[in-house]
Amino acid sequence: MTDFAGKTALVTGASRGIGLGIARELVARGAAVAITARKPEQLAAAAAELGAPDHVLAIPGNAGRAEDREEAVAKVIERFGSLDVLVNNTGINPSFGSLMDADLEAVKKIFDVNVVSALGMVQLAWKAWMSEHGGSIVNVASVGGLRSTGVIAAYGASKAALIRLTAELAWQLGPKVRVNAVAPGVVKTKFAEALYTGREEDAAGAYPLGRLGTPEDVASLVAFLASDSASWVTGETVAVDGGLLATGTLG
Repeated sequence: MTDFAGKTALVTGASRGIGLGIARELVARGAAVAITARKPEQLAAAAAELGAPDHVLAIPGNAGRAEDREEAVAKVIERFGSLDVLVNNTGINPSFGSLMDADLEAVKKIFDVNVVSALGMVQLAWKAWMSEHGGSIVNVASVGGLRSTGVIAAYGASKAALIRLTAELAWQLGPKVRVNAVAPGVVKTKFAEALYTGREEDAAGAYPLGRLGTPEDVASLVAFLASDSASWVTGETVAVDGGLLATGTLG
């Protein structure tokens, strides 16, 4: 498929897992792709895996820092001359369990990285390119932002905020830019290991489709939402969860 030929995408948090899967899908569909992450060595390895060095740019940096976000967007424009697709995938979750026991500094950090930094990237992409030329934005949320879990409560609340932000941005940035989100269930990545390690069969049993997700499951949906095939879709959050929400529980 070449539906992204001639287009440039920026994917944050893309050194592994879902972000790398999204970058891989966009490269396969013809896009020039810039990827960001905090750890330079892991990011360089991811870029090498993606191949096509003339179409892949690795930009080390922390999405939670304004100066790193500014550098990322500037380097994308400098290298490729455009920024047509932004995928906000960066997310953290250093807090588990009851909100009554939550470290408020950890909660602040979750919201700063998962929500505020995403908005910061959108602002920069809008001012640098999309306000004049248009584009598409996809935010990676979570089913935890659609229904309470009790276990990853602060993370879920941040993803609920990201989902609401998606709708607000879709209204404000249309018709130039479409903004959508995806809400994955548990995907087999290092980030989510604590949710299934040692109990994968039991965890998968909660899903009507009988398995946990893969980065490829999420990547194909993100690519659809970012593509012209979804040209009349904006403000939506689409679950990619193996039917988990249909069961009425996230447990």
